[in-house]
Amino acid sequence: MTVRKAVILAAGHGTRFLPATKVVPKEMLPLVDAPVIQYIVEEAIAAGIQQIVMVTAEPKRAIEDHFDHAVDLEQALAEAGKDKPLQEVRRLADIDLVFVRQKERRGNGHAVLMARSIIGDDPFALYFPDDVIVSQVPAIKQLMDVYDRLGHSVVAVQEVPTEQVTMYGVIEPEPVEDRVYRVKRIIEKPSLEEAPSNLATVGRFVLGPAALPVLEATPPGRAGEIWLMDALHQLAQQEPVYALQFEGQRFDTGQPLGLLEASIALGLQREDIGPELKRFLKSLSLD
Repeated sequence: MTVRKAVILAAGHGTRFLPATKVVPKEMLPLVDAPVIQYIVEEAIAAGIQQIVMVTAEPKRAIEDHFDHAVDLEQALAEAGKDKPLQEVRRLADIDLVFVRQKERRGNGHAVLMARSIIGDDPFALYFPDDVIVSQVPAIKQLMDVYDRLGHSVVAVQEVPTEQVTMYGVIEPEPVEDRVYRVKRIIEKPSLEEAPSNLATVGRFVLGPAALPVLEATPPGRAGEIWLMDALHQLAQQEPVYALQFEGQRFDTGQPLGLLEASIALGLQREDIGPELKRFLKSLSLD
């Protein structure tokens, strides 16, 4: 069954960016001239996703507004003859997005379940939007291709330094083909001694029809919350779950340094500002 739907989890507090995120959702912080969340939506569309479910929370209204029509702005742009920005804001409003709210923050697994009635029994792509991945082939499309070929859920993984495994869900891998592994188990934030590898899960998943029933049956774990990794570990005991070591550069925009690094990297790629940005960076004293 072809993947045509995606779920993007965007209900977190964003406390690492306070006070900036007191009233501005962290997903709306800019990478050059577009918010983080737009890069995630654009990746999904480029991969052929036809409908996106965005799971938000009460303070996140700005995300919905970003993907809606702004009548006064569009009229002002039209009257000023600014066709390019006018087309851009109208294009964003034409994306097929459905918004649902996680009224209680009870873990990322619980947030996924908020989209259950829309996803139904279809396979779907899942995003943790803090992870912005720059690649020639959209990262989620790389996972979708593995799902199409092998027919079971796929998680994105990358190698991390050994000392960082305590920050991630870490898989025990069984090699299947180049950069593809069968997941024997997943340990969420293991100790250095417990970690079965240095292959850590990152914020891209393609989940098959069996995933949501397992998630619904997953009891609360740490802090009384429902965690996706717990469900994926259980799913891997019932049927194959695969991991793909994706190709691309990942930025963790959920923390300030990662957001800054992503902004610089993306800015350098831009023809309009890249050369001047490069000159500016070279001019800085690194003493």
